[in-house]
Amino acid sequence: MKKISPSAEEILESLWIATVERGEIGFLISDCRLSPDEQQQGIDELVKRAYIEVKGDRLYLRKEGRPEAQMTVRRHRLAERLMMDILDIQGEKGNQQACEFEHLLHEGVDTKICTLLNHPTTCPHGNPIPPGACCEEARRKGSPGIVPLTELKSGESGEIAYLAASDGKKMQKLMCMGVLPGSELQLIQSFPSYIFKVGHSQFAVDDILAREIHIRRSSK
Repeated sequence: MKKISPSAEEILESLWIATVERGEIGFLISDCRLSPDEQQQGIDELVKRAYIEVKGDRLYLRKEGRPEAQMTVRRHRLAERLMMDILDIQGEKGNQQACEFEHLLHEGVDTKICTLLNHPTTCPHGNPIPPGACCEEARRKGSPGIVPLTELKSGESGEIAYLAASDGKKMQKLMCMGVLPGSELQLIQSFPSYIFKVGHSQFAVDDILAREIHIRRSSK
């Protein structure tokens, strides 16, 4: 089947976030971030495929459309990770570039990007990235992967892959500790607080901050 248009993908992504992640009932058509022509084109396309239903002023995601919607969200959040972690395009510009790039991640390209990024579990904003078959295969084979600091065991180490802290003060605190992507980190203990070593210094953080430090585990 022919791949869906970018307009249809935008609608599916919004529907997934609103109804599956936020638990809302339906999605207001007026909330679509598209021009009137693009919006109608995308809706018509998705209705024809039986991916969505239109009732009054709301759109509803059908079970037939859930797999495509899930993968649309996956592609977008992988694109965000690529732009911000690998290409170092940050902020609103990074978001815009990710929106444009996500539509190209079809026919296995998303799998290659996911593997390149070592199967991240969240986007730069802390939202979950739906796993693909490559992620399941990596877990089955015991590949290192990227995990929050909270998933490391005492004595384990790895490279800091990225920081998910959206709060500026938290990010500044981590940076002052030397907690920066690319730095080597070793977890010393995990209770009652997380104590880790970066360079020649040791630091302690609580559970909330530890979850925002994502580590690329060292291969055993």
